[in-house]
Amino acid sequence: MKEFIISTQIQFFSLDELSAEDRQLVEEARQMTRTSYSPYSHFQVGAALRLADGRLFRGSNQENAAFPTGLCAERTVFFAAQANAPEVAPVAIAIAAYTNGAFTEKPVSPCGSCRQALLEAETRYHQPIRVLLYGTEGVYVIQSMKALLPLDFDGSELA
Repeated sequence: MKEFIISTQIQFFSLDELSAEDRQLVEEARQMTRTSYSPYSHFQVGAALRLADGRLFRGSNQENAAFPTGLCAERTVFFAAQANAPEVAPVAIAIAAYTNGAFTEKPVSPCGSCRQALLEAETRYHQPIRVLLYGTEGVYVIQSMKALLPLDFDGSELA
């Protein structure tokens, strides 16, 4: 038997400790919670994605009564960016969640499907995507999607 230990480094910042660029990205994600269509879960998620050329894309979760047909905020913003600027690498994403009349206290992390989609972008562009997870108690900053999905499915198994 072998045993492996996998660890992830997460930095914790107060909102005012972030750079102006990161604060802007987090604020865009917070604002996007307002465009969420979440009549079933009442869990409004907003995301903002910065591309290497500085452009920002915004997205929010979109639910449907047929639950599997909805889409998370992270993939909404990522797919919009890819459709409009496929030649430009994403470099950072901020995520915020709002429920029960307030932003979540603890930062909310992307689901597995969103992690996989964004990790594929890291592989495609050979560049990490910084992840900023907002909560009212502070912001988690992770230096790459790979850190959030260390045992990834990268497609090499398909060859």
